Amino acid sequence: MTTNTTTTTSAKKTPKKQDAGTGPVWDWAAGHGPVTGALSATTGAFALATTGAATGMPPAWALTVGAAGAIGHTAAGLRARLAARTIATRAASWLVGAGWTTWAMTTGPLTWAALGSLATIGVGMGAAARTASLYEEAREEEALAAAARQVAAELSADRRAIAAEWVDRIQRVCGITLRVLAVEMWPTGTGFTIDAELPAGGTTYDRIAKESAKLSADARLPHGCTATAGPGIDQGRVLIDVTTADVLSAELTYPTEYGPLSIYTGLPWGYRTNAEEICAYLREQCALVVGPTGSGKTNMVHVILASFARATDVLTWVIDLNAGSAGLPWVRPALDSTGQTTSGMRPGVDWLAGTYDEAVLMLDAAVKVAKHRKMAYQDLLSQANTDLLPVSASIPQVMVVIDEGAEILASNDPQMRKLAAKILEVIRIARAMGLRTVLTALGATGSVLGNLMIRREAKARVCLTGGEVEGMDLGKVFPGSRGLRVDQAPYKGSGFMGTPESPAALFKSWRILPNQIRDIVAATSDRHPVLDAPSVHAAGPAYGRRWDSGRTAWMRDHLNPNPVSAATGPASAPTTNGAGAGLNLSALNETSGSTPDEDAAVRAFMEEVDAHFGNTPEPPIAGCPSAVTGLNLSALREGDSDARQAALALLLAAGPEGTGASAIARELADDFGTTRQTVVGWLKTWTDEGVAVRIGSGTKTRYVHRQHAPENHDGE
Repeated sequence: MTTNTTTTTSAKKTPKKQDAGTGPVWDWAAGHGPVTGALSATTGAFALATTGAATGMPPAWALTVGAAGAIGHTAAGLRARLAARTIATRAASWLVGAGWTTWAMTTGPLTWAALGSLATIGVGMGAAARTASLYEEAREEEALAAAARQVAAELSADRRAIAAEWVDRIQRVCGITLRVLAVEMWPTGTGFTIDAELPAGGTTYDRIAKESAKLSADARLPHGCTATAGPGIDQGRVLIDVTTADVLSAELTYPTEYGPLSIYTGLPWGYRTNAEEICAYLREQCALVVGPTGSGKTNMVHVILASFARATDVLTWVIDLNAGSAGLPWVRPALDSTGQTTSGMRPGVDWLAGTYDEAVLMLDAAVKVAKHRKMAYQDLLSQANTDLLPVSASIPQVMVVIDEGAEILASNDPQMRKLAAKILEVIRIARAMGLRTVLTALGATGSVLGNLMIRREAKARVCLTGGEVEGMDLGKVFPGSRGLRVDQAPYKGSGFMGTPESPAALFKSWRILPNQIRDIVAATSDRHPVLDAPSVHAAGPAYGRRWDSGRTAWMRDHLNPNPVSAATGPASAPTTNGAGAGLNLSALNETSGSTPDEDAAVRAFMEEVDAHFGNTPEPPIAGCPSAVTGLNLSALREGDSDARQAALALLLAAGPEGTGASAIARELADDFGTTRQTVVGWLKTWTDEGVAVRIGSGTKTRYVHRQHAPENHDGE
């Protein structure tokens, strides 16, 4: 009996592999090619004819079997939608083989005529099978081309033009020929996405990604717009996002819909160039936010705190050694005049540390909570069959936000090094138990980002540039990402964000206003979870008494129903004993219902200055001892900045209680943008010149103006 020369699944007698000591292994499921198929068919026909002639088999049986084979393969070919010539070739192979077998059984298969004709039939079968195979391959390629043409035909004229333009551009810039499968226009009208197939030969999408700047320039895109490539649905596809409108230049306020969020569903931190939200998933990840002064980093911190406040399974702890300024707006709406959280509204953050000592208490509590949860929730972990604590509203995740935390890790100060060790311990041991951190940094430099644990654990990363170039090494924040340039994000609040779920790319954070912070605190007050009982027990009194009046006194000092009066109060009350003395500026204030004499007001003001401060000492005259014992105002001589004058005025107004660099910098930040480091330099200079007196050391350091120094009062 004959067999099909192209599709039969009979054993292919070729070794599949060679195993040492076992001989060849036969692949009995392999199909036949044109040569082996013809050989199998002819040898099978010869064997059947020889056996049938020797045993007296009726020749009609061979013809019947051949006809059945031809009919069966014809039906199979029709079902597989093969070409007509392929079906005819297969059917003819069965019929010719069956015909020769029938003839050979009648006349004898061992004659030269029988053998020669069988060889001729075998060669013909092989050639026909090869021809049919080539024809089927050509039909398959034509079908693929037709499908591609169908895809192109389904695109609109505009999309076809875009596809053709970008295929040509990528060929010209990157040397890659793509096959565009789809062009998706963004609903926002700010750009489009090209879905394309990469050419064969192992081409990857990053060959296009690294040429992002060149593609953007070649396309003449507006400033702030980019053409970025990312992975497609498989490794042979690429998605190219092309932005045609600069959405980053506009300032968008934080969305006013304060609906509930979850740590599992993502926390929105901003929007991409296509105006879609970009979310951070922090159940197992820490986050790092880098941004120099003026880039919008503080605003970004508030956006992050807003997302945590909206989450139903997150509690937020904040450490800000700059007088707690990052967390104060989230606490103040819930504090009454005594500093207690008894007004019925819960703070937007669960714990706020503005001093070194409070930060130590917080981090120690975090470590205790992580360790205790590992023991207390063993049964829950076993029931859930997981090694990650199932975070929920009843067992919330604790997010520790540490403003300028990366600088703490890089500091050489002994106290800061102790604090850094505690931060790293939280990062190292608390992932599974639902405690993660968000660190901020002023610069993307090696000294700040040099810690291996930060680079390894902080996989959600934000780099706000605001056009700043110095100290902004994007390669350190997003290693391996190509085509990122600082000048692509020149606007305040704009930069780059990358997560394991979303590659690093341009984004911008929303602008969140103070009144929105108050609204969010009020809207989410009843949504905040409470720390689970085992964690409260582990945290101990340090956590339970975190809102005691003694520990929140520094927050209560800022609670004043009349901030204007509070700002002018220290300088508006004249005194007679020098304690807390200040300028009486009432002469310069407008009185209700009358217009004061401007000259009289000026005279009164100058008299107040002369009486209170004295005069700047004249240069000493040779031979005459100096009799000047009044106030030295050399710091206010011509050439000093307004900020420095304002700082000295604040030092004087602080009275005998004195003040510190952080408090002065906080007062000057809004009007002058003065940093704490600048104020520290001024205080040191004034101390050297005798204008100020330093009292205390370490975190208890304060500065008192010479007029209010203790030794001066002792002599009065």
